[in-house]
Amino acid sequence: MYTFKQTPFTSVETEALLFGVFLEKDGAYEEMNKAFDGGLQALYESRDLTHESGRVVKLHTFGKVGAKRIYFVGLGKREEITKDSLRKAFGKAFKQLAQDYIAEASIAVDSLESLPFPDEEAFEAIGEAHTMAPFVLNTYHTTKKSKPTIELTELKVVAENKDREEDILRGLELGASLGEGANVARRLVNTPANLLTASDLAEFAQAIAEKHNFQIEILEKKQMEELGMGALLAVNQGSEEPPKLIVIRYQGKDVWENPIALVGKGITFDTGGYSLKGKDNIVGMKMDMGGAASVIGAMDTVGRLQPKANVLAVIPATDNMISGNAFKPDDVIVSMSGKTIEIRNTDAEGRLVLADAITYAKTKGAAKIVDIATLTGGVIVALGNDVTGVMTNNDEWFASIQSAAEETGELIWQLPYFDHYKKQVRTSHIADLNNSPGRAAHAIMAGAFVGDFAEDTPWVHLDIAGTAMASAEHDLGPKGPTGVMARTLAKVVLKQS
Repeated sequence: MYTFKQTPFTSVETEALLFGVFLEKDGAYEEMNKAFDGGLQALYESRDLTHESGRVVKLHTFGKVGAKRIYFVGLGKREEITKDSLRKAFGKAFKQLAQDYIAEASIAVDSLESLPFPDEEAFEAIGEAHTMAPFVLNTYHTTKKSKPTIELTELKVVAENKDREEDILRGLELGASLGEGANVARRLVNTPANLLTASDLAEFAQAIAEKHNFQIEILEKKQMEELGMGALLAVNQGSEEPPKLIVIRYQGKDVWENPIALVGKGITFDTGGYSLKGKDNIVGMKMDMGGAASVIGAMDTVGRLQPKANVLAVIPATDNMISGNAFKPDDVIVSMSGKTIEIRNTDAEGRLVLADAITYAKTKGAAKIVDIATLTGGVIVALGNDVTGVMTNNDEWFASIQSAAEETGELIWQLPYFDHYKKQVRTSHIADLNNSPGRAAHAIMAGAFVGDFAEDTPWVHLDIAGTAMASAEHDLGPKGPTGVMARTLAKVVLKQS
């Protein structure tokens, strides 16, 4: 996908040349300005060309340089640029290339000098932007309403010397692998629930496992019954679709021990059960397997990069439906851990399937656990739609997640996990736990319930109910599924290798 070519950027023959523009003019700018007989400076002074971060200006060259078109990418002040601002600025540029039907382009490396971080990090961000920003979601129209965009199939980096080649190409490949994982998650979340049952999700996971030579096991309902997974099975009671527990194992070390467990909520559609969702809230519930999608996307990236780490992915998959057999408020169920649970709200089902999945991961030797779920509307009330809520029982493990999230530009915020909250999920007068203590601190209560099953194992909980979907097109993708946290989870694994 990526190649390096040693050549002056003014002479490279290409359909499109991406050229970074900073507030501070440098040698690369002066060289390009000279090729245009001073015309760039005139455009800059008239503000037709600008260094404004994220602003993309297209210029047809009329043969003055080798490229047919130059896309000037505004990057702001050199000392203030971040990986995320670089990622988003190039995201806009790659979107523009797609809209202009550009299939081959080059990046002028010499226009990206003196960034406040290494080449590998800079081009990792550009690789993420390249794969994620022009991504187009599949639709089911019989007649397409708009012209399709063209995939940028060949991206070259050009520079006058080769001393930066290795770092640049390594960064681009890493970024592309992260971005492709996010796109895997996006495709899954975008699929309607009638086309993505628990069985379908298991088949997709099987294909990913075979692609990367992972070990995979799909536990069926009978096996869950034998293991005593009463929480997951309770959620499945009302469904005609069988549940699946998807277990993927990646061994990157010589010995299989102390794996990182990635646990993703796989509710393929959530009606709320007898605690039925309203007609407005039920629309869009195909995205309730967003946690599972992010885990599968992260595993796709892991398979591409082959880090020296052991990873166990556990995905409890079912829908939450209503029937004469469905579980009900006031029921008492027994989880795989042996803990009993009073059901006060059948719409608080995600925490139930996570409880059994986390217990299962612990029985398989998980040394550290991350669970990810579209768990509560409460996290949207607390943090909005751009920030993922986080809870943890281990500050060191949380710091690893936070560091990874900062690198990918995925915003997270830690919610409290005080003993006060832990006690509240144990207020049932009839069982060990109740699955819904009330609306107050709703997102925290859900996380505290899940944390009760992690016990002393280092654990981080990610509530992506607000961040799994974008309400409008954005710099790194279209309206709809974001694939949020797939990159962060993969980064966490890479950091452990």
